[in-house]
Amino acid sequence: MKTRTTGRMLAVLVLVLTSAGAYAQGVSWDDLSNAQRELLRDQESSWAELAPERQEQIALGARRYLEMSRRERVAAQDRFEMWRSLSDQQRLTLRQRYDIFRGLPQVQRDQLRRVYRDFNRLPADWRNEMRRQFLEIRPDQRQRLIDRLRQQRTRPADRPNR
Repeated sequence: MKTRTTGRMLAVLVLVLTSAGAYAQGVSWDDLSNAQRELLRDQESSWAELAPERQEQIALGARRYLEMSRRERVAAQDRFEMWRSLSDQQRLTLRQRYDIFRGLPQVQRDQLRRVYRDFNRLPADWRNEMRRQFLEIRPDQRQRLIDRLRQQRTRPADRPNR
């Protein structure tokens, strides 16, 4: 029972980390739904001590978690476990990359999501081979490849490829 509660709490915290925006109003414990209070019961004793923005983020994360299907909840718990296993430096790097991603225009974010989705649809052995080949090329070759891909993405659609 403790593991399941911890897993749920961890999943809620993952959602909190990905939630955007800060609020100054805060949420009183009594204003949470019964389901939110049950999910967050380990936080009840310290709830009033949380910053109002944090209360809002956690309440939103709990609401989102409760709206998920069982499959989505398991996936969220898995992602949080992966997050917890990272070093502080790895977490910092991921946060920085996420900030860069959020700063991109919506068109580029959508394109990156499509490329990522398409890559993940490839058979695992193909993905692994592509990663291996990419990591084995010299840094200057890798940079040229990255630059070429960036140029292709920024090239207007009506201009022919060269």
